[in-house]
Amino acid sequence: MTTLPRALSPLRHRPYRLLAAALALSLLSHGLWAIAVVWQVVALGGGPAALSLVTALGAGGMLASTLLGGALADRVRQRGILLAVALIEAGTVAAVAVLSLTGVLALWHLAAVSLAGGLAMGMYYPAYSALVPALVPQGDLLAANGLEGVVRPLLAQAAGPATAGFLVAAYSPGVAMGAAAAASLLAAICVAALPDTPLRRDLGERGGSPVRALLADVHEGVRYMAGTPWLLGTLLFAATMLLVFIGPFEVLVPFAIKDAGGGPSQHALVLAAFGIGGAAGSLLVASWRLPRRYLTVMNLLWGAGCVPLVVFGFTTRLWVMLAAGAVMGATFQAGMVIWGTLLQRRVPGALLGRISSLDFFLSLSLMPLSMALAGPVSELIGLTATFVVGGVAPAVLAVIAIVAARMPADEIAHPLDVVPEGLLRPQPEERLDRV
Repeated sequence: MTTLPRALSPLRHRPYRLLAAALALSLLSHGLWAIAVVWQVVALGGGPAALSLVTALGAGGMLASTLLGGALADRVRQRGILLAVALIEAGTVAAVAVLSLTGVLALWHLAAVSLAGGLAMGMYYPAYSALVPALVPQGDLLAANGLEGVVRPLLAQAAGPATAGFLVAAYSPGVAMGAAAAASLLAAICVAALPDTPLRRDLGERGGSPVRALLADVHEGVRYMAGTPWLLGTLLFAATMLLVFIGPFEVLVPFAIKDAGGGPSQHALVLAAFGIGGAAGSLLVASWRLPRRYLTVMNLLWGAGCVPLVVFGFTTRLWVMLAAGAVMGATFQAGMVIWGTLLQRRVPGALLGRISSLDFFLSLSLMPLSMALAGPVSELIGLTATFVVGGVAPAVLAVIAIVAARMPADEIAHPLDVVPEGLLRPQPEERLDRV
């Protein structure tokens, strides 16, 4: 029997292969949609305001549904949630593709589908995160998260957009949206083939209103987060890191490239470098064991990994910008691999969906504010100073979070670099005795 490299070890398990295929197809669909919807809005005569409306509805939908998605992921079998999301995406995107190809598509159709897709995606991430530990042995969780970190940028940020660009140029946006719908349908087929995995939670004989039960579940997740210093400290740091970093990176980097004499092609190269760096960082971490100082390493990867943003305020050389993008992508995704594994190893299985949704919610909640502030702040203090703050502040915040939450002592008291013998198999069921 051939021994797979450590980074590919989760693929030994057929259920995980199906789940990984479903995730890959879903990411490909999102990459196709991201480009197709832009050029469909243009084809309808819309401008930046129209495109902002469509994309904002998608982001708003995710924010609106993610906490509910976390509660459902701990109460309803995750396979059913993933299947429903894939079918909703396939059906709604196929509908607008047909409307586009028949020449009767209107902007409000795109807006409605974007909102529906955002609401569905808010349900997807918590259910996916909660299902992985039930399909993969704990010793393979780091590699599973590493594979996700490799696949996500390659498909959602590279292959999907590139394929959509070709289809739009050669045919039409409707054809690209049809391809996105087909990818979502194939994802649904893969999910449907997954085994029916029991909940990792004993719901008992709880009565009362379903709405109250879901709200109580969300409150239970918030209480667990607030009472767990390493978790609360990391989430607060991540939220503030994105507040100071993501706006300058998303909004101001194109202007730095323009000031250096570049244009859209150079901007695309920087984003590609970020994605390729992320894939390489994920693969590297997935090939090793989880570090002994996992909390410290993870937060320092995120904090120090923002520092290369500073170079965009000082250089006009494209190769330096590409190198900075690659380093930021590698460190960010490397930290994400550790983070995903940490949640799956240390959060009780009965709470994993809700904690994953809180992670998703807090990460997204300050991103629009960051993007809104980036322009005015750069006009007030200058482009270079804004890049310096966006690059250096996260490193300082990382150190503060590590010290304030006493992470060094916590990670030594709860080692994850060695998996106990009894945890070498997936754990399908788990009772939450105490929160």
